[in-house]
Amino acid sequence: MFLKQKRFCTITTFIRTWFILGLIFSLNFGAWSYTYASGSKISQQSIDILTQIGQATAEIAETVKPAIVNILTTRTIKIQGNTNPFLDDPFFRRFFGDRLRVPKERKTASLGSGVIVDSNGYILTTNHLIQGAEEINVTLSDKREFKGKIIGNDVMTDIGIIKIDADNLPTIKWGDSDKLRVGETVLAIGSPYGLSQTVTTGIVSAVGRANVGIADYEDFIQTDAAINPGNSGGALVNVRGELVGINTAIFTTSGGYQGIGFSIPTSMAKAVMDSLISKGKVIRGWLGVTIQPLTPELAKQFNLKEEKGALVGDVSEGSPAEKAGLQSGDVIIEYEGKKIEEPYQLRNMVANTPTGQEVELKIIRENKTETKKVTVSELPAEMQKPSKGEYNNLLRGVTVQDLLPEIYNKLNIPKKLKGVIVSDMDEDSPAARVLMQGDVIQGINRQKITSIKDYENMVSRINSDENILLLIYRGGSSLFITLSVK
Repeated sequence: MFLKQKRFCTITTFIRTWFILGLIFSLNFGAWSYTYASGSKISQQSIDILTQIGQATAEIAETVKPAIVNILTTRTIKIQGNTNPFLDDPFFRRFFGDRLRVPKERKTASLGSGVIVDSNGYILTTNHLIQGAEEINVTLSDKREFKGKIIGNDVMTDIGIIKIDADNLPTIKWGDSDKLRVGETVLAIGSPYGLSQTVTTGIVSAVGRANVGIADYEDFIQTDAAINPGNSGGALVNVRGELVGINTAIFTTSGGYQGIGFSIPTSMAKAVMDSLISKGKVIRGWLGVTIQPLTPELAKQFNLKEEKGALVGDVSEGSPAEKAGLQSGDVIIEYEGKKIEEPYQLRNMVANTPTGQEVELKIIRENKTETKKVTVSELPAEMQKPSKGEYNNLLRGVTVQDLLPEIYNKLNIPKKLKGVIVSDMDEDSPAARVLMQGDVIQGINRQKITSIKDYENMVSRINSDENILLLIYRGGSSLFITLSVK
């Protein structure tokens, strides 16, 4: 009997112990669950901050979007003839005739964006979108459609201006792109892949980007706001809803967004636009100097403490720079009180200076700082306009331009070399298999070529059935090549 009671007490104690342990465990588990749940709550402060940011972004987008348009351009392009040898075989042609032949011309369409900058219908966009367009269709944010007319375009900055026949249009405020800081929030608005009124956000990744290879005059704003094909010509705006840039290009290996986009700053775009509208062309300032960046080796040779400034390599005869006493070997470190760290800064400043204005330069010459006053003149027309290559001979479709100082520096061309550089070429040009972009044409049929004027005078006299002998500079050496009719 005693044994049974003892066993019963043991069992009871065991059950009681486990009950107590289970109760403690359940209480602790409840406490843990409660702690976890309370820790996952979002604070009201966080909600308020994000709500305010979202509301601010929405307000900016709503204010700016009505001034952003969708642009569709169409043009006719020439394509190469048949590359399939079977299509030229008489046997195949006997049965199929010309049905399998590829047409030599076809229509292509390009989608892009634009920004209304004047209520009377002036729209700012990119040159590469509208250049050569036969038809321009503009769709507003309210779905109205208009035909666009090209007012002017500038290849050297990739800026284009079109106009539609409308008034009382919504416009965008101009911002000061010179005040942009790296890290500042910006919005990109445009029509990527034809999806109009698309808004993306990001920051200013860098300012003053040059030597990108997109245009002749470069001072790009770099941003990580998503920019894709079709965004070209769209707006880059700051947090005040002001236009600070025109989206122009992206860096990509896939054809889509990779976090690096480029916009033309409004400080440059507005100057070009105003000149195109008021004068019908872009008037740029000119000093007449060949400039290059300072490398560590050059800085050492010229006994300079810093690798900052624009080193003068050559001074054009009769130019404003020569009249002011500038010499080869001078280092320009200031322009109108603004410091010059890279040559592109000086080039852009000079280009934007009104002609006839006297400016002050600070230079270093033989370890001494001097001040020079120069009266800026207009960049000669032959240095701006490329020859379009509209000739009825073997150089048809070849576009050339004069050797500008920056081309000498960028392509490392010897300063004594004279000629014109091949800047573009149609796919169906007879010279396409022989000439290359970047070739410098020094001579044609044993006649020296030193400028576009020489080139045009010479090429215009060549008949369609004539072979052409060219002296070109390519890859560090000069060589003769022949364009043959056969």
